[in-house]
Amino acid sequence: MRVSHNVSAVFDDPNLVSCAGLAPVLALADRCGLADLVAAKLTLKAAGGVNAAVKVPALVAGMVAGADSIDDMDLLRHGGMGRLFTGIRAPSTLGTFLRTFTFGHVRQLDAVAAGFLVNLTKTAPVLRDAATVTFLDIDDTVKATHGYTKQGAGYGYSGVKGLNALIATVSTPTSAPLIAATRLRKGSANSARGAARLVADALATTKRCGATGLVIVRADSAYFSHDVVAAARRAGAKVSITARMNPAVLLAISAIDDETAWTPIQYPNAIWDEDEQRLVSDAEVAEIPFTAFTSRTKSEHLDGRLIVRRVKRLNPASIPAGQGELFATYRHHAVFTDTSLPMLQAETTHRGHAIIEQVHADLRAGPLAHLPSSSFSANGAWLVLAAIGFNLTRAAGAIASVFHAKATTATIRRHLITVPARIASSARRLVLHLPRDWPWQDGWEQLFASTCGPPTAARP
Repeated sequence: MRVSHNVSAVFDDPNLVSCAGLAPVLALADRCGLADLVAAKLTLKAAGGVNAAVKVPALVAGMVAGADSIDDMDLLRHGGMGRLFTGIRAPSTLGTFLRTFTFGHVRQLDAVAAGFLVNLTKTAPVLRDAATVTFLDIDDTVKATHGYTKQGAGYGYSGVKGLNALIATVSTPTSAPLIAATRLRKGSANSARGAARLVADALATTKRCGATGLVIVRADSAYFSHDVVAAARRAGAKVSITARMNPAVLLAISAIDDETAWTPIQYPNAIWDEDEQRLVSDAEVAEIPFTAFTSRTKSEHLDGRLIVRRVKRLNPASIPAGQGELFATYRHHAVFTDTSLPMLQAETTHRGHAIIEQVHADLRAGPLAHLPSSSFSANGAWLVLAAIGFNLTRAAGAIASVFHAKATTATIRRHLITVPARIASSARRLVLHLPRDWPWQDGWEQLFASTCGPPTAARP
């Protein structure tokens, strides 16, 4: 493939847009009441905080189209965008708006995000089978920052200077994850700080989204605390959380002394043995009853079981101090759970917690590539808006096609949103002329028909 030698370029067409897919996506946002929720819940009164019901959708639209900074919001002001959309605002206006936020206003925006997610689940097939089983995953990510003016920036457990974003996602075995709740914290914050409150808020939203069946909260060992587990139980959810290898957990693992208790599992490195007709793997699983948090008062003890996975050590000399000969051959990984799932299913279910890493990657490839303001509250609002944009993009993909329902947000953006189009008028209606032979035309037309009505037939 080579460029034609007879080519020239000029920026002079006022009727072209580079992201025609924003039309059905913003129609979906309007149908789900984004502007109405902002008007009802956000009480910004300071100068620059007016017209929040216009500015919040504008920021979300920019993020959906690929903006990852305030300056990038200028992509909403090119070609025929002013004909296709109303309420477009300049980047400077949107930046001033963000800087009017306080912590209380960010929490109000959290309520907007929760209500919007509930409305999305009623409009788009984004949480199939939520009445059977739903997973709530919680984890944090450190976003690196640079310079000395970022409020709250600091060095945390990762050794990277930045801000800490705590995120809870909701998904089902047949649906891609959505963001149920977010919190922006100081860079030096401990992973579990505020996690119990976030779990409680996210579970309340999850139930409003139709999760009437089994709900399992999954997390890594940073969230193995009484407060987090108790918050999940109070909301009627079960837990599957990696247990820290403290003396109580080590003692429980030591009690599994029967070799027949260990069951090989289908692990990534498992090999099929033709002679024995079974999978041969270094990974094996066993379970044992376990009471967690026994150092607390008896009323706060929590009963469950440990699902223990062991893998042969490649370097026996790397045995952690104090673990003795029992751990010389194997590395052990314990998960505390109170579900009634069979052992192997419980172990596989917990490994599915890694799905939240894809959400982190999607956000970093989009609006969370930057935390654009020096104001901590403005960056907190930016994180919540990023979650709203993520959920909106995911819902658009679910409406478009089965493939896009589980595609990454970057793929959905490339296939369905950043589609160039020329605007024309016919019978007092705007007509979008999109590229012929667009590979994802069927999905785009399905999304458009579901949100804006049937597409106009092309003229011969």
